[in-house]
Formats: sequence, structure tokens, C-alpha cells
Amino acid sequence: MRTRRFIHKGGLAAAAIAVMLALTVTAAAADGLCAGGMPFGVRFQTDGVIVAGLEDVRTESGETCPARDAGIEPGDLILSANGQRLSSADELVKLISGSGEEIKLTYRRGGEERDCRLTPVRDKKGGYRAGMWVRDSAAGIGTVTFYDPETGRFAGLGHGICDSDSGELIPLVTGSVTDVSLFGIERGVAGTPGELKGYFGTKVIGSIDKNSATGVYGTLTKLPEGGEPIEIARRGEIKAGEVLIRCTLADGDMRDYKAVISEINRHSRDNKSFIITVTDPALIERTGGIVQGMSGSPIIQDGKLIGAVTHVMINDPTRGYGIFIENMLENVPARLAA
Repeated sequence: MRTRRFIHKGGLAAAAIAVMLALTVTAAAADGLCAGGMPFGVRFQTDGVIVAGLEDVRTESGETCPARDAGIEPGDLILSANGQRLSSADELVKLISGSGEEIKLTYRRGGEERDCRLTPVRDKKGGYRAGMWVRDSAAGIGTVTFYDPETGRFAGLGHGICDSDSGELIPLVTGSVTDVSLFGIERGVAGTPGELKGYFGTKVIGSIDKNSATGVYGTLTKLPEGGEPIEIARRGEIKAGEVLIRCTLADGDMRDYKAVISEINRHSRDNKSFIITVTDPALIERTGGIVQGMSGSPIIQDGKLIGAVTHVMINDPTRGYGIFIENMLENVPARLAA
């Protein structure tokens, strides 16, 4: 068995062309909320060990996959082995590679806990393997959508961090927010999403406590400077036409870039509420349009925060999806939404 470390490069899935509760936002909800637009880094440990994929093990008697034979599937979350809670993928790797003895696993699939018995096999090199890839952590770069300067609560990305193989949301135990330094841009072209390139700083500036389909949520201990409260727009107020995307590129300057929105789905409860097309020549010249790392960038119309950038369309990097801000507010403290 091998261990893979999942690196989430900025929140935009490569297959974004196919990818990824109505609330009434009151006037009080807008009080104190500031639009984001600044990059942030996130690292977190998963609840258990994620099965990223399966593969056959080559033995002297042929190929076999003990994990598959035991009923394990990609996306399963292995919680314990022989009754002991797993805190890392390395723990499971050591247990399996240590001998060919049967192991009792408890795992979660679709919210249901199940048990199985897995017996590792000896491969042609003499080691014991189970025929599965596992991971226990995630890291990536995204953009802050909004934050509350009074409480430090914030939201970003506009979609969840998912396992790159199974497509499932990665379950979160603990997570930290770090500062990020951007140093370059890989322009997006048809068929290949671009990317904001950066590295994590050494300062922990907050924590993450939720990874959901509408974004990641947490608390900042170090707040951005110069933020001003912004009014929130209800989904019924949003109209097709000109908007601004607020984001930070490799020069470190946060700016507003022109775009237009269309094809609004006012019944949307997910992270694909409308289509957004970048029209700003400066942004297109530098990035090609929407790139990885821009997920969560605030979208502003008529001075109001209406949503965030979530995905890019792989066949046209100038176009992508946006999420209603209401859909993100559903996951923050009650005082922000009613």
C-alpha cells in the first residue's frame, strides 16, 4: 500500500466543466461583513484515512487486490484498525506492511459505518500490501470571500476541498490557515486550467472548522487591514450584466476586474448559481481568465457582494461558475443570516 499526499492547488478542479437552504439575508446580516479578495493557505488533517484508489498487487501466484476483496471502495474513510482509532495514513501503512495477518477495519461510507476483514498479501518484492492508496491530509491555496472583523469568522473558496480521485469532500478534523506569498501565474488556455503559484508562509493566521460543498469556513486571528463593510445582495436582486471580481495576483495587489454574469439559476442551492465571463483585458492578459487560486474571489455588483467565483470551464478559461453569497452564508453563525 502506498501513501499519497493530496495537494489542493487553489480550489479549481481540472474537470471543472462538469464539476463543482435558501436563506433570507436581512439588513443586519450585512452589518460588519467585509469582502475578501486576499489569498490564504489551508492545511488540515482528515477524520480517519481516506481510500484514494485501489490497485492490483503482483504476487508470485498472480494479481490480486485484498482491499477490493474485503469490500473497500475508493472514497471510503477508514476509521480504525483492530479496534484502534487511526490518526494517520502512516499508522495503517505500518500495520499492513508489518505482517500478513488479518486486520479488522471499521470504515465509513455515505454516513454509514461498516466493518470488514482484510488480509494483506506478499508482493513479488517480499513486502505485504493491501492494494489501496490512502491519504490523511490536504493543503491548498484559495481566496477569502468575506470576513467579519468583529468575530474573525470568514468563508473562502466557494466550494469544498475534495479528494482528487474519489471527488468526495475530504472530512476535516483540524485545520489551520496560513499566510501565502504569490510568486507567479500560469495562464489558463482551452483544455488546461491556469494557476496562481505561491508558497505557504510560516505564520498561522487562523483555523478552519468546516469543509462543505459551499466553501471552507473558520476564524482568522489576524485580520486584513483596511476592510470596509459591504452590503449583501439577495439572489432576487442579482441581474445579468456587469460585475467586478476582486482578487489578488502575483504582484500582491488586490484589485477589481470587470466581468459579466449570465444564466442565473435563482433556485440554485449549490456552488454553480450563475455563469461568469471575464471581460477585463488586464485580467485576461495576465491569467487567461479564471485560474486555480481564484476560487472564492468576491463578486460585486452595484456595490453589493453577490457571490464568489467557484470553477472555471475547462474549454474556455474566460468563463466559469459563481455561487450566490446566500448559499455561503448558510454555513456561518446565525447572526449573519436569518
